[in-house]
Order: sequence, then C-alpha cells, then structure tokens
Amino acid sequence: MPKARNVLGTELQPCSHDPLTGFYRNGCCDTGAGDDGVHVVCARMTDEFLSFSRSRGNDLSTPRPEYGFGGLKAGDQWCLCAQRWREAFEAGVAPQVVLEATHLAALEFIDLEHLKAHAVGAGAE
Repeated sequence: MPKARNVLGTELQPCSHDPLTGFYRNGCCDTGAGDDGVHVVCARMTDEFLSFSRSRGNDLSTPRPEYGFGGLKAGDQWCLCAQRWREAFEAGVAPQVVLEATHLAALEFIDLEHLKAHAVGAGAE
C-alpha cells in the first residue's frame, strides 16, 4: 500500500504523538473513509486559534476524559479539519502549519501559498 503524501509531495510525516492526534489517533494527519471533517492540517495551536475554535462550537482546550482527550494548549500540534483552518485563515487567526505533516488532501480546500505563508519546521521557506 502506498504511503500517504504531504502538501510538498513527499511522504507524510507524523504531526504529534503527545498529544496523540489524527483522525485514526496514530499521530498522523491521514484521512480516509469516514473522516467527514477531513482532519489533514497539522497545526501548532495558539491561544488565539483555540479561542476562535471554541467560539465556533469546537472547544479543543477543555479536557474530555470520557473521550481520552486531555485538551489542547498553545504549542501543541493537532490535526485540524481543513475547512476549520481555512475559516481561521479567513478570520485572520490561522495557526502555523507543519507542511511535512499536512496531508495532500488539504489542497482540495486550501491554497498551498496560504499554507506556506503559515509554515513552521523544515518545509518553511
């Protein structure tokens, strides 16, 4: 089975194992059948983005132990829904992105130039 690709066209790299992220909770922003939210953008959380997400009805900072979720804080990396990242970008509060760990499917929703403008890590220009 071929390895998933990132927005740079290379092999998809892990986003985070602590906290454990990804639709499949394998540390990678991989996607597939059932991932209706398309959780493919590896983003580094900021307080500003977490507040924005909470205001949109998706509270990522409050722990939910019943789901094994400890809550996110600034600096954590997490696989975001592509449309949520785009919404945050349009509102001027998009978090930084790890291009090597952002799935190629993100490009169906977000321009590569916008992702690169928010890039951190080795793929940042």
